[in-house]
Amino acid sequence: MSRTKDKSSLALGARGALVGGGAVWFLLKAGSGYGWRLRPPGAVAEDEFLKKCLRCGRCAHVCPYQAVQMGRLETGVALGTPLIVARKNPCRLCADLPCVKACPSGALDPELKEALKTRMGTAVIVERQECLSLKGLRCEVCYRVCPAIDKAITVENYLKAKTGRHAIFEPVVHKEHCTGCGICEQACVLERPAIVVRPLQAPSESWYEG
Repeated sequence: MSRTKDKSSLALGARGALVGGGAVWFLLKAGSGYGWRLRPPGAVAEDEFLKKCLRCGRCAHVCPYQAVQMGRLETGVALGTPLIVARKNPCRLCADLPCVKACPSGALDPELKEALKTRMGTAVIVERQECLSLKGLRCEVCYRVCPAIDKAITVENYLKAKTGRHAIFEPVVHKEHCTGCGICEQACVLERPAIVVRPLQAPSESWYEG
């Protein structure tokens, strides 16, 4: 009996360690399907953010688009901290950065003065086989709504390899200019967006639920 109890205790302990260690990876995952929870503009590194954030909700209160929401119970260690789900309501990159100015703790870096210099994440085309532009249709919606158009997203055109005639106008993301605002993700016309924004500190692709 004692050995059985010891094994059970070890199993529970190992499971607890895995859950605790994985909490940070999962805290930014937005439920089922595509989508990651993003931090507001100017968010410092995640470990530091969780220490600094007072969970006061001021950044959410001043967001004119209500894009910043406070984490609920299902967000684990992110409970009570500010989050953005791009597919539902992306960051509009307000020129005056009200969320950053409202933060009293420095969890949102006060040194950030220009919205287009924020780096919330990086847009990635994850559904290349479904992307309308890559099928040869003139969609380009993600490109046209990008606040940093022709910098963060450009369009490269070439002939379709199979036919040698039909033109492809491929949206290409340039990570060094992408703010991670998520406007492109929300704008994608597909039911499951072909382009999504992943946080800069997101886990590897194997953790991404496509």
